[in-house]
Amino acid sequence: MICRFVHHGANGPSAPARTVLYVSLIAMLAGCVSLAPSYEQPPLPVAQTFPDTAAQQASASALSATTIGWKDYFTDPTLQGLIAEALEYNRDLQLAIQRVEEARAMYGIRRADQFPTLGVEADLARARVPADLSGIGRPMTASQYQVGIGLATWELDFWGRVSNLKEAALQNYLASDAARQAVTLTLVEQVANSYLSLRELDERIMLAQATIASREKSYRIFKRRYEVGAISKLDLKQVETLWRQAVALGAQLQQERATRVNALQLLVGKPVDLPHADLRLDDASVMSDLPAGLPSDLLTNRPDIVAAEYQLRAANANIGAARAEFFPKITLTGSLGTASTQLSDLFTGPSRAWSFGPGISLPIFDMGRREANLEVAKSQRDQAVTSYERSVQSAFRDVADALAARQWLAEQVETLRATEQAQAERARLAQLRYDHGASPFLEVLDAQRDLLVVQQQLVETRRALLSSRVSLYAALGGGGFASSAQAPAPASGATPNTP
Repeated sequence: MICRFVHHGANGPSAPARTVLYVSLIAMLAGCVSLAPSYEQPPLPVAQTFPDTAAQQASASALSATTIGWKDYFTDPTLQGLIAEALEYNRDLQLAIQRVEEARAMYGIRRADQFPTLGVEADLARARVPADLSGIGRPMTASQYQVGIGLATWELDFWGRVSNLKEAALQNYLASDAARQAVTLTLVEQVANSYLSLRELDERIMLAQATIASREKSYRIFKRRYEVGAISKLDLKQVETLWRQAVALGAQLQQERATRVNALQLLVGKPVDLPHADLRLDDASVMSDLPAGLPSDLLTNRPDIVAAEYQLRAANANIGAARAEFFPKITLTGSLGTASTQLSDLFTGPSRAWSFGPGISLPIFDMGRREANLEVAKSQRDQAVTSYERSVQSAFRDVADALAARQWLAEQVETLRATEQAQAERARLAQLRYDHGASPFLEVLDAQRDLLVVQQQLVETRRALLSSRVSLYAALGGGGFASSAQAPAPASGATPNTP
């Protein structure tokens, strides 16, 4: 950049050339020392295996959640469309992406601090000197023209302060991108659960509507019987009560569905068209099954845990920057160009001008400011360790809860299916007994009411079982969300390569 201004005389390199050599040598030595402590990944503060997962761990060849993309896991076409739209239009996800861009720009600023800033300058100055100050007894007007390349104040990073700040910015950038992936995974989970809730309500509404139609028909029949004196008014009112209860349940379910649609539209970020489904949900066609695996293999791939580890690395680098403040700060400034009082002589050989100014500074007394900054950095590192461990423990609990829900909800579904069959038979037999005068209508009333409750409960539990599988996929850090950060994820105990 400035070599074109350098020439060699007969006796060796000129002063500017020697200056360039000195600066190059110092720049090569700068940044060779880092005062940041060696990074060590904290051990996982959880058990080595998930509870009651021996059968899952036996399948060593099975794919883990981190290798299964959401399009492969969620096989329902309608659900796939909703997730795709949410990933495009959801505002929370857009905010997370914008935060990644902000962190990337901050990393670019810190990275640029490692290099000198060069600028081209051109100055023209005219001044009039009074006679009593000119030295020649008469007023004098002088001009000065100057053109050159200037080196702004550049800190030589002998103690790694600038490089550690850059490393901290890089880790914060990677943490923000991991947080974006966590937001993406959470969004997929929320959309899937909202869709399952809508399908649950659609199925419960279908049951309620069928019950309303059946009980309305029964009410008309009983009303006719009452009019001809075949039954008492008490029996008629009991049938009417049963019908009205079903109508109220249907209205309640419709209201709840409208609320769920509004919530789903907020998640997707645009209006959605989801008419009432008129078919029962095929549980097996919604999503694939998933093995649990081991915590050490899977929890470290969860985006929130990855983000916590990046933040821990950033806090570690900040300690190095705080330690470097205790050592002298060395800076360089300089310029190389040409100056003359005449514009025509500006680019001639004798008009060449240069300046070089190294500087060194070290605060002697600052009332403990640097010590306090170091203590702050250490405290933030300790907080980052605790936050990382808490994230791991929270993730372990999420997986354990999802596994327990999947196991026990499956048993509840089977039990409720058997209960539904038993209640349907009970309602049929109660109706036969009433028709033959062997029991009061109150027995039929109780049997039909209990049957509807079990039917509704079965649909709710089936949905809860599907939601537990969605939660398990999210808790295990479901894959398929590519990182946009231009740096590899850190391996355990290793520092990522910096761009």
